[in-house]
Amino acid sequence: MQFLLAFIVVGPLIGAAAAFLPAPPGLKGKSPDQAVLRHGVTVTGVILAAAIVLTLGFDHDQPSRMQATTDISWIPALDVRIHLGIDGISLPLLVLTALLTFLCALYSYFKMPAGPSPKAFVALLLVLESGTLATFAVLDLLLFFLAFEMVLIPMYFLIARWGGEGRRLAAWRFILYTLLGSVVMLLGLLLVGVKAGTFDMVALATDNGRGLSTSVQLIAVFAIGIGLAVKTPMWPLHSWLPDAHTAAPTVGSVLLAGVLLKMGTYGFVRIVLPITPDGMHTLAPYLAAFAVAGIIYGSLACLALARPGAKGDLKRLIAYSSVGHMGFVLLGIATMTPTGVNGALFANIAHGLITGLLFFLVGAVKDRYGTADLDALAGATGAALYGSAPRLGGLLAFSAVASLGLPGLAGFWGEMLALFGAFDPADGLSRPAFLTFMVIGGLGTLLTAAYLLVVVRRVCMGAVRPAGEVKIADVQGYEFAAWTPLVALTVLAGLWPAVLLGLTDPAVQKLLAGGKA
Repeated sequence: MQFLLAFIVVGPLIGAAAAFLPAPPGLKGKSPDQAVLRHGVTVTGVILAAAIVLTLGFDHDQPSRMQATTDISWIPALDVRIHLGIDGISLPLLVLTALLTFLCALYSYFKMPAGPSPKAFVALLLVLESGTLATFAVLDLLLFFLAFEMVLIPMYFLIARWGGEGRRLAAWRFILYTLLGSVVMLLGLLLVGVKAGTFDMVALATDNGRGLSTSVQLIAVFAIGIGLAVKTPMWPLHSWLPDAHTAAPTVGSVLLAGVLLKMGTYGFVRIVLPITPDGMHTLAPYLAAFAVAGIIYGSLACLALARPGAKGDLKRLIAYSSVGHMGFVLLGIATMTPTGVNGALFANIAHGLITGLLFFLVGAVKDRYGTADLDALAGATGAALYGSAPRLGGLLAFSAVASLGLPGLAGFWGEMLALFGAFDPADGLSRPAFLTFMVIGGLGTLLTAAYLLVVVRRVCMGAVRPAGEVKIADVQGYEFAAWTPLVALTVLAGLWPAVLLGLTDPAVQKLLAGGKA
């Protein structure tokens, strides 16, 4: 187990270096490009298999205990250690990352985005995977920061070199926003480590802020929170996200929404809640206020993009929807209750599955029609996907109703638990304020349903156009292979939420109790 977790984190880096080597004899395929793309599928497949084996070997009777741990001194002068481990909070995110990266590699093997050499594309994809996996596995504050920053460069190049129109400006906005936020976050992490005398996240969480004064905690929560909020993204620090999603290639959008956004919210749960509880307690109402503002703002922006005549881009619309969905995650965290935090973690996973599927589908629609402009797609009566590509239309409708939180699908439980957490927040938090936030969040669910149903109406329904005018392909075999796991897991998590909540709840209880539960 110990070796397996280390392999999962380091394996993609080895694969990234190997991508530049010549393919072994007999494995070259039809071309060097095909060989390197197959290499990407192989490496990400091995990492996914290792993550599944790790999950099977995980002690599910003790999900609150750190398992598969590695603890090696790295920089003794600063007491920085290579400390790895997983519990019920990080394991689902680790598996989600491995799954989505494998599906993106598989999709790219058949539908490589236009751009430079596939060697660089595969290498960047693997470096991105390694950085994300490390973020969810490391237990040292400085290592967390390094892993957190490691993903920026590969994502920048994926957008700037393989993206669409406006890709360079979008890539610059992405990296500038996240780097500026990260500089402030680093100051907060250093403040905590220096004042507490250790950067070990387990020791700091067990201490539960007792070694830090309230003023230090307030400064730390503010500084660390800014860096995490940019990556989440929290309104009003979200403005880099729509451009990045619109310009990114399909697999870039899938990984950005499905994995990278989770790094920010994971940081709130793993670092801010247990290490600086007093500072979080003071700032929680403000976090909740920004969260519900993001829910409403994201929904209204999507409604504006979905209306006829708005020239709304479907990828941009799904990007704005992420601002609203991640608002529910932040609201659940701000309640500082087991119910709310479990809801936030569940919503994290659900958003990764559903929005990852949505970006795959929107990318497929754009490939077939040559545009993601909603007005151009819909025409006078609608794009009529139900008639021209019924499987594609059915999947798009499925992912839309999953995203709006239909009971029985994964999107329902996280948002409901986050609202329940706001109904009865932690002791000392203003219940009238959180009841107000709950009502506003509930209104956001109605607005979410409104814009997603408008999208389904305009893209899936309408009069079928003459056969000679538009002829598009339905779901292809490789698309079916890449999308089916996301559909199946969305249904499984919706019908059997205990699979995920059984992992997260004991770990959350222990985290909020300062390691004593």
